[in-house]
Amino acid sequence: MNNIIKGYIFIITAFLLLSGCKQTDYSMGDLTAPTDLQITTEVVGQDATHPNGDGSGNVKITVSAKYALSYKVDYDANDAVDLIYLPTGSVTKKYTKLGVNTYRITAVAYGKGGVSSSITKEVSVRSDFTPSATLVDDLTGGSSKTWVVDKSVSGHFGVGPWSVTSITPEWWSAAINEKVSCCNCFYTATFKFTKVTSNNTFSLQVTTPDGVLTKTGSNATLPGIPSSGDEGCYAYGGGTSDFSFVPASSGVSAGAPSTQVSLQLSGNSTFIGYGSLQKEYEIMVLTSTYLYLRVQGTETGNAWYLKLKAL
Repeated sequence: MNNIIKGYIFIITAFLLLSGCKQTDYSMGDLTAPTDLQITTEVVGQDATHPNGDGSGNVKITVSAKYALSYKVDYDANDAVDLIYLPTGSVTKKYTKLGVNTYRITAVAYGKGGVSSSITKEVSVRSDFTPSATLVDDLTGGSSKTWVVDKSVSGHFGVGPWSVTSITPEWWSAAINEKVSCCNCFYTATFKFTKVTSNNTFSLQVTTPDGVLTKTGSNATLPGIPSSGDEGCYAYGGGTSDFSFVPASSGVSAGAPSTQVSLQLSGNSTFIGYGSLQKEYEIMVLTSTYLYLRVQGTETGNAWYLKLKAL
């Protein structure tokens, strides 16, 4: 009898527990894409006399939208799209390509659940820059000077994160003569910087008697490099191109150290040191005999470091 009573109690208790449970519904609400997305640009120094600004290259950019939780922006969609997080929705961007150039700014606004809206706007801005005479003379000797990667010092090649807070090759740094056995082309390539006095321009001549040290495929920036293969020396005929001194765009402070001046190479026929790099080489230190460069890799999270000596 007791067992029967206990059975009834169990059934009644279970029924009460089940009837007291309510299903909880979870909802994210409406996934509304941001609307009224706008890009507002103010070219610094722009007026009737200076329609493209004061030559600083600075543009104040503001992105706004209804229902937006965050923003990303690409400062020039004319080249590969590279969306950068814009935490406050506004920033001052310094464009460093010399002369008057038009850039396509693309902004993306993100709403609930990652839904997004995008917009593109063009802006024309002028960038003027005159490097110090000391930088020019140290690099070119006043006319022409040839440089090579300095295998006799440690850290002549290295890599770290592309960051404004880490300005050292913290991931890897080459030992003295490290690439001699595998890739001696790295040390025999020469880089001749010339000041063309007649028209106040500059040129770089690259000579590669044993080829170029580079990665392959999409990570190579030079024509004719194989589409696949390990990092190594590959046949390359060298080349000549113009280059410009421009304000460094990395945002690195002068105390890093950095001269806050970069060498901007034209075209795709030249490089400095390593073939899998972008074309803006920031001058960290420059004397008449020593050149220390920092440059973003084609794997854009990497910052590469090069130490060269004058011949």
